[in-house]
Amino acid sequence: MENSEKTEVVLLACGSFNPITNMHLRLFELARDYMNGTGKYEVIKGIISPVGDAYKKKGLISAHHRVIMAELATRNSKWLEVDTWESLQQDWIETATVLRHHQEKLEASSCDQQQDSPVLERPGRKRKWAEQRQDCSQKKSLEQTKTKGVPKVKLLCGADLLESFGVPNLWKGEDITKIVGDYGLICITRAGNDAQKFIYESDVLWKHQNNIHLVNEWITNDISSTKIRRALRRGQSIRYLVPDLVQEYIEKHSLYSSESEERNVGVILAPLQRKTAEADT
Repeated sequence: MENSEKTEVVLLACGSFNPITNMHLRLFELARDYMNGTGKYEVIKGIISPVGDAYKKKGLISAHHRVIMAELATRNSKWLEVDTWESLQQDWIETATVLRHHQEKLEASSCDQQQDSPVLERPGRKRKWAEQRQDCSQKKSLEQTKTKGVPKVKLLCGADLLESFGVPNLWKGEDITKIVGDYGLICITRAGNDAQKFIYESDVLWKHQNNIHLVNEWITNDISSTKIRRALRRGQSIRYLVPDLVQEYIEKHSLYSSESEERNVGVILAPLQRKTAEADT
């Protein structure tokens, strides 16, 4: 298949990245190899979008540091980049909204109006990109070719995120439908995960199974941010588990400790807070 006939894809990974690890970077490489190998897609870019502080996850350090570490980790990459839009929001933003933001940004760029991500929380800053996006949408709202040739954003994740769809009150049902139906998933499976069975047991996921790409990780890698933080609390080396520049940054700023792990202890996770608030109204 000629490149002109392939669907261009942008991989988007949302998460804490607390801290970013070599495994996070490997997910992008595995997904790109798989998608390009189908002959139907061409991955043109990967985006890392760290969650904002309002997510309130236990042990979550400042987004400022997490963004910088992600930028250091991708400094030498020719196709990975870090986007700060999600991390700069005052309130927690649903993953479906982040996907929509990036898809609309790509569509706006097709009008030759591509801009950097807006910093919405800084006073006095004009929302030029948002205005341009609106103008573009208005001009092309009646055209069937609105998104013709526009790259498609797909959510890159691990099997743990896929299985989290089954956690009560963690995800809105309509958001799951949007994510798998409108955008699609590229899920990297780890040893011990039965992602295919989970899809079978979910009516929504089963309905959109053709938009869920399961990628087997044959060279197993069990690195996780949780284990990295545990090693740091115990004074153990994390070399070769995270990029060298990330390790240096962590050590320079003494980022992870027993005290930092207690951050947000007893605080309800943002998605569950929102669900509770909606139930009370």
